[in-house]
Amino acid sequence: MEQALQPAAAGTTTTSVRDATFDVMRRHGLTRIFGNPGSTEVPFLTDLPSDIEFVMALHEGSVVGMATGYALATGEPVFVNLHTAPGLGNAINAIANARDSHAPLVIVVGQQDRKQLPLSPFLSGRALERVAGEYPVWSNMPARPQDVPGAIARAYHEAKAAGGPALVVVPMGDWQEPFDASPAGAPVTVVRPAAVSSEQLDPLVELLADAESPAIVIGAGTDTREGWDGAVALAERLGCPVWHEPFSARSGFPEDHPQFAGHLDWHRRAMRATLEPYDTVLVLGTKAFQLYILDEDAPPVRPGTRVALITANAEEAHSSACELAVVGPVAAICAALAERVPQRVGSAVTPMSRPPAPSPPAAGEPLQSSHVLALLAERLEADAILMEEAPSARPEMLERIPTRMPLGFVSNANGGLGFGLSGAIGLRMGQPNRPVVAVVGDGSAMFGIQALWSAARYNVGVLLIVMANGSYGVMDAQAHARGGEAPWPGFPGLDITGISRALGCPATRVETYEELRNTLGEALDGLRERTQPLLVEVAISC
Repeated sequence: MEQALQPAAAGTTTTSVRDATFDVMRRHGLTRIFGNPGSTEVPFLTDLPSDIEFVMALHEGSVVGMATGYALATGEPVFVNLHTAPGLGNAINAIANARDSHAPLVIVVGQQDRKQLPLSPFLSGRALERVAGEYPVWSNMPARPQDVPGAIARAYHEAKAAGGPALVVVPMGDWQEPFDASPAGAPVTVVRPAAVSSEQLDPLVELLADAESPAIVIGAGTDTREGWDGAVALAERLGCPVWHEPFSARSGFPEDHPQFAGHLDWHRRAMRATLEPYDTVLVLGTKAFQLYILDEDAPPVRPGTRVALITANAEEAHSSACELAVVGPVAAICAALAERVPQRVGSAVTPMSRPPAPSPPAAGEPLQSSHVLALLAERLEADAILMEEAPSARPEMLERIPTRMPLGFVSNANGGLGFGLSGAIGLRMGQPNRPVVAVVGDGSAMFGIQALWSAARYNVGVLLIVMANGSYGVMDAQAHARGGEAPWPGFPGLDITGISRALGCPATRVETYEELRNTLGEALDGLRERTQPLLVEVAISC
């Protein structure tokens, strides 16, 4: 439910659509623009007011990736500026990831002048408000120039309400048009109640009260302090194990809690085997269930298992096979349930076990990803933010490194590569007092390597660890699993360190265990105070 407290004031002192838009941006805290400039954006960007900052990246995927990390770090919508059809096209995968990450973005896309559009001029985009498909939570090209400020204000509210990117297309000639008081605006403030009535939860309370052996499957939707507190209170009340969904982009539960049981395997039969002992599965902050390649016909739970779902996202509810879905504020619902469901006693929960650190490689033996991950598990501070985009290393990373604070783990939400470097940079910009470490594969790094320039240019003190095995390891493994050979070559000669230095980002390459331990130890010790990025390329075995 939304309540408009008062209509947006039609400013009497603004003289142009551009000036009125700046007023809207200030009102909503959108004073940092992430972008890469193009000719259709120059009328908007030239001579920005002193209180509006422009943060540049060298590719639109990096632009949106950095903004996504920043939005996740701050919890507030972030302003993004993209260059007509080419810029929007370059950014679509990053926009898809922003939607799946529930990152609120206000994306303004340039367009040629309205007067020229019937002639299809150079650099005009066709139906730009539809180019990104359904990935934006809301898209609009204002009917008139005077409607632009109100459309951007609405985009802010839509992005915040839906937790995703909202998109507005603005023709370049609109900015200098005179603003008037007649267009529809948007509320200055929107109130979204976060409470839930007790009687609305009766069906869920009854379902959980009837459960003999419940389990919780957790997702990214509880990754806030309130979400963690609510999920912990409910899990302790139910006395049940908590499993993390596969492929989750964030951790919705403290992974050092004794009721945290581990991470579900994405294979359907393995997931079903894990959930087999439970007659009721409660899914929190995600859909039921996150699946992947359909190489098995087995359903993820056995017949007769009751599945219930709590999510703030209606789309997640509608894409779930469950008996009961409750759409609302997840943290508040968990807290209310924890007070109403019966306290279960005597339930045995086996906490997740962590593997021991591997022995250092013998003389002449190569480094393994386990050596890097074990050192991180040993030295990473509790409040650090760990960004993952190393598909080959992810399973072991989740085994070795527990997430101990909200926003402690972030990953790519839609599976498309390119978010690791840029997202980590945005996270550190939005949370400058927390250490940020990214672990990225060398193949993944090349999907967003341009972000390193921005890290150096804006003095972002992030540690970027690139696992260099010279191959697409996951894809190679899938080809071999099908009994065949991959037709694509490896890339063992790729010089990530050299590319990083060429982009102005300090970098070093390590090939021995001693070099690894010394380099990571020194970097992690001073990471909180670091004001320059550092990329560490680690040569590991395939």
